[in-house]
Amino acid sequence: MNTVTQQGSNKNFLLTQAVEDKFQKILGDKSNAFTSTLLSVVNSNYQLAQCDHNSIFMSAALSATLDLPINPNLGFAYIVPYRNKDGKQVAQLQVGYKGFIQLAHRTGAYKRINVMPIYKGQIKQFNPLEEIYEFDFSLEKTSTEVIGYAAFFELNNGFKKTIYWNVGKIIAHASKYSKSYSNVSGIWKSNFDDMAQKTLIKHMLSKYGILSVDVVKAIEADQTEVKNVDVNGNIDVEYVDTAMVTEVVEEKKTTTINL
Repeated sequence: MNTVTQQGSNKNFLLTQAVEDKFQKILGDKSNAFTSTLLSVVNSNYQLAQCDHNSIFMSAALSATLDLPINPNLGFAYIVPYRNKDGKQVAQLQVGYKGFIQLAHRTGAYKRINVMPIYKGQIKQFNPLEEIYEFDFSLEKTSTEVIGYAAFFELNNGFKKTIYWNVGKIIAHASKYSKSYSNVSGIWKSNFDDMAQKTLIKHMLSKYGILSVDVVKAIEADQTEVKNVDVNGNIDVEYVDTAMVTEVVEEKKTTTINL
């Protein structure tokens, strides 16, 4: 099937009454705007236009249940193409770092949460016993070399956590856990900065945070092939590789709160 034919097939599928009804049940009055954005995203991405239309729909439905916009310019969530283990071009949902921050804020448990690149000269000292970093952010204007990334949160109960990974650790983690890292035209190559920040904040929330059901769902489903999403937000996913399963299992040692 050529590109034009596949785009037409995807458009016809996404505009069927069954698809519209499902988005209406999930999003209510916001469903029409969401569907319009979805069609725009698919039609503007050559590789995504080649994907199985059901995988596009399932990825979009997951984003809809999380109430995260899929406009790539906003950075909350992305629907991206990849080739699965069967050699089939399918879509997957990748939650951006802004999406994880948004979901964390919705729990009501976080007073502050942030993630940012760290430039050469900004780390003044580190106390490994107390895990306390001291940064000097006055040097941001005079240095352009990013040496790592730092993430921070403070809960309403006063608990604080800061973690820092240098660029080498980010790359090692991405190489091990993210199939898309090796894709020469993938999002890691086109937007390393956002993906690095997403990796760090996802790890921090998974390991140290207080999470809602939606945050846990986003962590588990991020960068997977979504097989099914019902109107209640229950999901069935297939992990891209076994390493990603290990990451999720290892990092899901946290407290979940029902909202």
